[in-house]
Amino acid sequence: MRILIIEDDSKIADAVKRALVENHYSVDWAADGKEGEYLAEINDYDLIILDLMLPGKDGREVCKSLRKESVKIPILMLTALDSVEDKISGLDSGADDYLTKPFHLGELLARVRSLMRRQSDDKNSILEIADLQLDTVKREVTRANKKIALSAKEFAILELFLMNKNKVLNRQVISEHVWDMNFDPQSNVIDSFIRFLRQKIDKGFDIQLIHTIRGVGYKLSENP
Repeated sequence: MRILIIEDDSKIADAVKRALVENHYSVDWAADGKEGEYLAEINDYDLIILDLMLPGKDGREVCKSLRKESVKIPILMLTALDSVEDKISGLDSGADDYLTKPFHLGELLARVRSLMRRQSDDKNSILEIADLQLDTVKREVTRANKKIALSAKEFAILELFLMNKNKVLNRQVISEHVWDMNFDPQSNVIDSFIRFLRQKIDKGFDIQLIHTIRGVGYKLSENP
């Protein structure tokens, strides 16, 4: 899953980015409101973490502009302002959730997972298909109750598949949700990771879950 951080405090941004990357998220960072708004408009993010007080354009205005342009990406707003009025103002500008600084990174990650679930067809922390399960909280994957060790990218791809069960995902969609802005979607990296993932998820099982739709992309389904 790919997240955009719009935060001018580099220490906070670095800490949040490290925590997200350690939890298998792909992350882009913008240090001012105008740049962040531009990135949010041209990229397909799964979540935006948006600071309220920003140079160039403040978070409320960025949020309002994105919603006016029908950008429906979930937005978690960060701010040092903790009055009820400030929270109401942030939510009324279009934010989906609000977190006051200073915050615990564990709480931020929990809010991120919660907002991600709202976008998924499956609202539970356990994503599953057939006998395959992915725990978004423990960051664990099992099939037939056997733990499967995945790399960060393999985990992110599988989570994307599980959030879009029975849907065909093309290379562009996979790259936009799993890699950052520096990734070249024309490379064969995606195919390699799908191959690695298939070896771990499907090898030795009668029911194959990862299917190649020739000329289109990939699909996670119990049926070809």
